Amino acid sequence: MNVADNLLFLKRSLPGDVKLVAVSKMQPASVLKDAYLAGQRIFGENKVQELVCKQPQLPLDIQWHFIGHLQTNKVKYIGSFISLIHSIDSLNLLKEVNKQASRHDRVIECLLQFHIAMEETKFGLNLEEAKELLESDRYLAMKNIKITGVMGMSSFSDDPDLVRREFAVLRNYFLTLKSLYFGNCDTFKEISMGMTGDYTIAIEEGSTMVRIGTAIFGERNH
Repeated sequence: MNVADNLLFLKRSLPGDVKLVAVSKMQPASVLKDAYLAGQRIFGENKVQELVCKQPQLPLDIQWHFIGHLQTNKVKYIGSFISLIHSIDSLNLLKEVNKQASRHDRVIECLLQFHIAMEETKFGLNLEEAKELLESDRYLAMKNIKITGVMGMSSFSDDPDLVRREFAVLRNYFLTLKSLYFGNCDTFKEISMGMTGDYTIAIEEGSTMVRIGTAIFGERNH
């Protein structure tokens, strides 16, 4: 199947309220154009340099999501156009996003990234760190960011029960933050979890946004 067929198959299989983020890292702009012509509008990248290179080559109505670990000194390169940052894992990073959004007179939507996997190499907050961030004076003073949900990555595992438990943890984190800090905020609604190998489990556990690359574009040439 080609990219258009893959997208059609995926979109037919996803519930209507689940957003599809096409993970386009390491794919050339020409392939992204094929996906765009097939109706895809949300693309996820995890390297700032690659994203900055692709963005001018593609239509302006694309929603670019940053899904990888983001260094504070790289935020300035994407602050003028990024739609959603999935990987907020510190107050300092959020402060820099707010600064760069302010420079461009924008409000940038953000997700808090949680560490839910067994691998220590993955980034993310724990629940207490997230609470400390959301209760801090620095966060409360920010006017150019909007936290709209949470993100997490499961363990790289063939055990579906383990993956399901980890996704359930993230859903519970979302519900906890919603009740404590965002009860009257309709925009706090996203749970970004699930990739090609585990998105069906993620959806069953409450995902509203899946990040899928291989099932759309095929295996990448590293």
